[in-house]
Amino acid sequence: MYVIKALFLRELEMRMSSGKSGIMWTFLEPFLQVFVFIYIRIMIKEHSGATVMSLYSYTVFMASGFVVFKMFRQILSKSLGAFTANKALFSYKQVKPIDTIIARVFVEIFLAFCAIIIFIIIGFLFGVDNFIPKNILMVFLAILWLILFSFGIGLVAGIGNFFYMSIGKFVNVFSFILLIFSAVFFPIASLPPIAQHILLYSPLVHFMEMVHGFYLYGLDDRFVDYNYMLYWTLTPIFVGLWLYIRLEKRIISE
Repeated sequence: MYVIKALFLRELEMRMSSGKSGIMWTFLEPFLQVFVFIYIRIMIKEHSGATVMSLYSYTVFMASGFVVFKMFRQILSKSLGAFTANKALFSYKQVKPIDTIIARVFVEIFLAFCAIIIFIIIGFLFGVDNFIPKNILMVFLAILWLILFSFGIGLVAGIGNFFYMSIGKFVNVFSFILLIFSAVFFPIASLPPIAQHILLYSPLVHFMEMVHGFYLYGLDDRFVDYNYMLYWTLTPIFVGLWLYIRLEKRIISE
């Protein structure tokens, strides 16, 4: 645990190493991205007359979904290069390759929760409705579950990318596509049945629906398949750990 703590502080320091501008951009980036998407939503609403949810509700919908999806994408992205970036540390017997991924996961969790707290504070200051989750325990469970899912996917991708660098390029492009089709920008209930059926094959859609369903009063979790989420959480974790146990010595020696 001391090794993971040291790696966590090292990774966090590297993320903040650009001085005040680096720290500011780390926390400012998700807000700018959310505001851009909200502005696009306003433009679409004005031209189409869509009234699926109010602007305030959509602001909360967008913020709650985007921050947790960004956490997933960052965990996946940072896991890809965890072994290569920390390879020099593997000469110390106390440092295991998997520790570097775990440390990076904790860094992304820390930054995501900082962003969530800041969003909630801004919501209070501007008097935005529904900024407090209707079921905070279930929202917390959804985020924790997504973290485990992200760790499993990140571990498999990180191991694959260490031996085949092209995997990382594919994963980065694919994760951006997932942003568009993972119900981050829209509730799945607003889509026609055929689109719902297709998108619900993605486990991320279930995670987003769980977060939104227990956060906003106007939504629910009727589209969430918890058994499907459990399958997609446990399978990557077990596959990732199996690959890691078999390949750990090669990761250290190469």
